[in-house]
Formats: sequence, C-alpha cells, structure tokens
Amino acid sequence: MKQIAATRLKAWLDDPARPKPVLLDVREPWEFDVARIPGARLMPMRSVPARWMELDRDAEIVVVCHHGARSYQVGLFLEQQGFTNVINLYGGMAAWSRDADPTTPTY
Repeated sequence: MKQIAATRLKAWLDDPARPKPVLLDVREPWEFDVARIPGARLMPMRSVPARWMELDRDAEIVVVCHHGARSYQVGLFLEQQGFTNVINLYGGMAAWSRDADPTTPTY
C-alpha cells in the first residue's frame, strides 16, 4: 500500500490546482474531537466493514489514525474490497501535529 508523509499531504491539501483526496479518519470519536485534519470524514475502524460501501471506489483516499497502524489495516481491508487509490498517512495524526500543522493538538 502507498504511504504519504504528513508534509506531503499538507502540500497536497494546500495546492488549489490539485483535487483533494477523501480524508478517511478511522480513529474513535473522542480522538476525532481532540484533533483532526480539516475536511476529514470520521469512520471509526470498527465500523468500516459495515460502511465501506459508502466510499467512492475511484476516489483517492488517504486513511488517517493516531500513529498509522489502524489506518494501514483499514487501507489493506479497502484494497481487498477492490479500492485501488488508498494511501496511508505515515505516522498518523502524531506526524501531522509534529511535521505539518503544529497548531493541531496532540494526545
């Protein structure tokens, strides 16, 4: 599965000429309430097997969690369902807060 560094994702999101990816946040609601990337869509990991059909198979999807492990697992699951444009945020929200947007709270 492809992975993307937080700084590269930030540059992508900041580029008005480039279509935005779907930011699929698979953390728990309380984590999402603490910190999130603007525009992210919450779909907790445990709900993905029942809800993956809500996602556009052709969209570029960046999967996000706290450190990158849950999102990697969800990305593999989505690939097994036939998704071909799935990217894991390497290091997750921890990397986002540290490297891309230090105003994002850490937990």
